[in-house]
Amino acid sequence: MQTIDNALDKLEKSKFRSSFKLNGTDIDYINLKGLDVIESHAADFVRSKIAPAEPFKDGKQTPTHGHPVFKAQHATATCCRGCLYKWYNVPMHCELNESQQKKIVNLIMAWIDRQLNKE
Repeated sequence: MQTIDNALDKLEKSKFRSSFKLNGTDIDYINLKGLDVIESHAADFVRSKIAPAEPFKDGKQTPTHGHPVFKAQHATATCCRGCLYKWYNVPMHCELNESQQKKIVNLIMAWIDRQLNKE
């Protein structure tokens, strides 16, 4: 079983996934809202845009900017069902249960935490 740290280390080796970084605006937004609110946003985005068996506009539902969670989703390959399948072998065309959704949110938040703690 892959740990969050293992997954993040693997993702950092991908030229595309590692190209996503939080900028000053993202960090300011996180500091303004707080990590609990950001985690709540992540849970809402995952539940509404990733968890359905057939997500609306799958593969195009997650913007690359506009919210720190969107960047985190692309950085962690949790932006669409195709990426979840490719990187984590999460079956397509099946609704994600609460446990699967929580694991995705935990991964997103771990990436955000790493970004906030980079020097």
